[in-house]
Amino acid sequence: MSCVIFGAGKIARGFVGHLLYLSNIDFVFVEKVDALCDLINSRGQYTVNILGDSSKNTVVKNARALKFSQNEEIAQAIAQADCIFDSVGGKNLMEIVPFLTAGVELRAQVNPKPLNMITCENWKKPADILKDGIAAAIDPQYKSFFEENVGITEAVIMRSAIESTPDLLEKDPLIVNVQDFWKFPFDASRLKAPMPEGMICLEPIYEFTGFLERKFYTYNAANGTTSFVGAILGYKYIADAAHDQRILDILDGVYKETATALSKKHNFPFDEQWAFTRTSYNKLRDRNIVDYIERNARDPMRKLGPDDRLVGSARLCMEYGVIPAHLAIAIACAIHYEEPTDEFAVQLKTLREEKGIPYIIENVCKLDPDGDLAKLILEKVALIKRWGWVK
Repeated sequence: MSCVIFGAGKIARGFVGHLLYLSNIDFVFVEKVDALCDLINSRGQYTVNILGDSSKNTVVKNARALKFSQNEEIAQAIAQADCIFDSVGGKNLMEIVPFLTAGVELRAQVNPKPLNMITCENWKKPADILKDGIAAAIDPQYKSFFEENVGITEAVIMRSAIESTPDLLEKDPLIVNVQDFWKFPFDASRLKAPMPEGMICLEPIYEFTGFLERKFYTYNAANGTTSFVGAILGYKYIADAAHDQRILDILDGVYKETATALSKKHNFPFDEQWAFTRTSYNKLRDRNIVDYIERNARDPMRKLGPDDRLVGSARLCMEYGVIPAHLAIAIACAIHYEEPTDEFAVQLKTLREEKGIPYIIENVCKLDPDGDLAKLILEKVALIKRWGWVK
């Protein structure tokens, strides 16, 4: 039993690799950064710290990694694998398509067994990106094998992986601090083969679209709200911000707005959806999870996009007759986010100062400047100015 994990970052090491190791399933990372590969191969192990419960800490042994330059070894690993996982970041998915394509072509020749690829990305339709990319690149003689025998599906990653402190990194530069969360929900409807036998924590879901939207428009919207409002109010840590009553009042409104819209769209009982919001609420307030506002607010240009956590959630609300008043406050705060070490935050500030907020609403959020949501956001911009939160 063996698996391949594309990416060797915190989620790859601290969730996918961790679960495979605890399941006694062999795996190899495939990583773009040569220095990280060298570190994994030279040390051969890393520590996973479970925040709030050190009794569950694990040393993951026999860790190994392949570099992107090792094309043949990567193709061989894919050809023989029982499952492929990826955690490379959504914007990097197309970079791994050539490796996956070569691996599928070789598998068709030497080991023509069905194979699943599981994307572990916080991204829109990552499985479709890989599927379409491979379909376009694969040699025509192997296309039918790919279509009939390779299932590409998505998982929702709900375990947070947190930056380690310098003293811990000095002891183990590969150490990962992770949330004490153990479910691995994935879209079972796209599988073409059984999942690896004995893998723990798997949670197959057959009505996945609703679950994915429930997670994104609950967890991500709440995280974005806490991050951007917290940044405006001067907080450094997510959990500290999530104890400020001003933020909690906004967050409570965001939860009600998204819960109502999601319940209407997917016919969830509101009480059931509201209970799901409590899991998000508890995670944000958990001080065992030492997570930085800056990390979660990073790349605000993307996070203000029309389908992302704040504007996307607000648009969903508008579609189902829910006024996203509290989401609009979070969007107004996000528009004013500043962080000099973040190039995208610097770009956002430049646009705000040189082009104005209506320009951002139209060209970054991609909203109709004369539409109701754009007007609502501008109202909330004026509101947070009256509150003295921004100038």
